Amino acid sequence: MTSSPSPDDAVGAEPLGTEPEVRELAEVPAVEVISRAAVMLMSSAAEKLGLSEPDPAESPYLDLDEARRVITALAGLVTASVEYLGPHAGPIRDGLQALQRAFREASAHPDEPGKGPGEKYTGPVH
Repeated sequence: MTSSPSPDDAVGAEPLGTEPEVRELAEVPAVEVISRAAVMLMSSAAEKLGLSEPDPAESPYLDLDEARRVITALAGLVTASVEYLGPHAGPIRDGLQALQRAFREASAHPDEPGKGPGEKYTGPVH
Protein backbone atom coordinates (compact mmCIF):
# COMPACT_ATOMS: atom_id res chain seq x y z
CA MET A 1 0.00 0.00 0.00
CA THR A 2 1.34 3.43 -0.91
CA SER A 3 0.57 6.61 0.88
CA SER A 4 -0.39 9.75 -0.94
CA PRO A 5 2.09 12.61 -0.66
CA SER A 6 1.37 15.30 1.86
CA PRO A 7 1.92 19.01 1.21
CA ASP A 8 5.04 18.74 3.38
CA ASP A 9 6.59 16.28 0.89
CA ALA A 10 6.84 18.79 -1.98
CA VAL A 11 9.76 18.27 -4.34
CA GLY A 12 12.61 20.60 -3.47
CA ALA A 13 11.07 21.61 -0.17
CA GLU A 14 13.36 21.94 2.79
CA PRO A 15 12.75 19.43 5.59
CA LEU A 16 11.05 21.00 8.58
CA GLY A 17 13.45 22.86 10.84
CA THR A 18 16.13 23.31 8.15
CA GLU A 19 14.97 26.49 6.43
CA PRO A 20 17.87 28.59 5.14
CA GLU A 21 18.90 31.33 7.51
CA VAL A 22 17.48 34.69 6.49
CA ARG A 23 19.24 37.83 7.62
CA GLU A 24 17.47 41.09 8.19
CA LEU A 25 18.89 43.76 5.88
CA ALA A 26 19.36 46.05 8.88
CA GLU A 27 21.78 43.47 10.34
CA VAL A 28 24.01 43.30 7.26
CA PRO A 29 27.11 45.53 7.57
CA ALA A 30 27.34 48.33 5.00
CA VAL A 31 30.66 47.05 3.66
CA GLU A 32 28.99 43.73 2.82
CA VAL A 33 26.09 45.44 1.03
CA ILE A 34 28.50 47.63 -0.97
CA SER A 35 30.79 44.69 -1.79
CA ARG A 36 27.88 42.53 -2.96
CA ALA A 37 26.59 45.35 -5.15
CA ALA A 38 30.08 45.79 -6.64
CA VAL A 39 30.39 42.07 -7.36
CA MET A 40 26.98 42.05 -9.05
CA LEU A 41 27.96 45.04 -11.23
CA MET A 42 31.31 43.38 -12.07
CA SER A 43 29.57 40.15 -13.05
CA SER A 44 27.07 42.01 -15.22
CA ALA A 45 29.82 43.98 -16.96
CA ALA A 46 31.84 40.83 -17.60
CA GLU A 47 28.81 39.15 -19.19
CA LYS A 48 28.06 42.21 -21.32
CA LEU A 49 31.69 42.22 -22.48
CA GLY A 50 31.36 38.56 -23.48
CA LEU A 51 34.02 37.47 -21.01
CA SER A 52 32.11 34.32 -20.06
CA GLU A 53 32.67 32.91 -23.56
CA PRO A 54 35.85 31.39 -25.03
CA ASP A 55 35.71 34.03 -27.79
CA PRO A 56 34.21 37.22 -26.31
CA ALA A 57 33.68 38.74 -29.77
CA GLU A 58 31.30 35.87 -30.61
CA SER A 59 29.32 36.05 -27.36
CA PRO A 60 25.56 36.38 -27.75
CA TYR A 61 25.64 38.61 -24.66
CA LEU A 62 28.17 41.13 -26.01
CA ASP A 63 26.68 44.60 -25.64
CA LEU A 64 29.22 47.40 -25.27
CA ASP A 65 26.59 50.08 -24.69
CA GLU A 66 25.19 48.16 -21.73
CA ALA A 67 28.72 47.31 -20.51
CA ARG A 68 29.62 51.01 -20.54
CA ARG A 69 26.65 51.82 -18.30
CA VAL A 70 27.37 49.07 -15.80
CA ILE A 71 31.11 49.87 -15.63
CA THR A 72 30.35 53.55 -15.09
CA ALA A 73 27.92 52.67 -12.28
CA LEU A 74 30.57 50.41 -10.73
CA ALA A 75 33.18 53.17 -10.94
CA GLY A 76 30.83 55.60 -9.21
CA LEU A 77 30.08 53.10 -6.44
CA VAL A 78 33.74 52.27 -5.90
CA THR A 79 34.85 55.90 -5.93
CA ALA A 80 32.11 56.97 -3.52
CA SER A 81 32.66 54.09 -1.08
CA VAL A 82 36.38 53.32 -1.24
CA GLU A 83 37.03 54.70 2.24
CA TYR A 84 34.57 52.20 3.72
CA LEU A 85 35.75 49.09 1.86
CA GLY A 86 38.91 48.47 3.87
CA PRO A 87 40.75 45.39 2.58
CA HIS A 88 38.08 44.86 -0.09
CA ALA A 89 38.99 48.12 -1.85
CA GLY A 90 42.10 46.83 -3.66
CA PRO A 91 40.54 43.75 -5.27
CA ILE A 92 37.40 45.66 -6.25
CA ARG A 93 39.48 48.45 -7.83
CA ASP A 94 41.59 45.86 -9.66
CA GLY A 95 38.43 44.21 -11.00
CA LEU A 96 37.08 47.56 -12.15
CA GLN A 97 40.32 48.40 -13.97
CA ALA A 98 40.36 44.97 -15.62
CA LEU A 99 36.83 45.57 -16.90
CA GLN A 100 37.75 49.04 -18.14
CA ARG A 101 40.72 47.55 -20.04
CA ALA A 102 38.56 44.75 -21.45
CA PHE A 103 36.07 47.34 -22.65
CA ARG A 104 38.84 49.26 -24.42
CA GLU A 105 40.08 46.05 -26.07
CA ALA A 106 36.57 45.08 -27.19
CA SER A 107 35.85 48.48 -28.74
CA ALA A 108 36.30 48.89 -32.47
CA HIS A 109 37.09 52.56 -31.84
CA PRO A 110 38.52 52.82 -28.30
CA ASP A 111 37.73 55.94 -26.31
CA GLU A 112 40.49 58.44 -25.66
CA PRO A 113 42.23 57.94 -22.29
CA GLY A 114 40.02 59.47 -19.63
CA LYS A 115 36.87 59.16 -21.77
CA GLY A 116 36.20 55.43 -21.29
CA PRO A 117 33.49 54.01 -19.05
CA GLY A 118 33.85 55.22 -15.48
CA GLU A 119 37.09 57.07 -16.18
CA LYS A 120 35.56 60.39 -15.15
CA TYR A 121 35.49 58.86 -11.65
CA THR A 122 38.67 56.78 -11.69
CA GLY A 123 40.94 58.72 -14.02
CA PRO A 124 42.46 57.31 -17.22
CA VAL A 125 43.03 53.58 -17.42
CA HIS A 126 45.75 52.40 -19.79
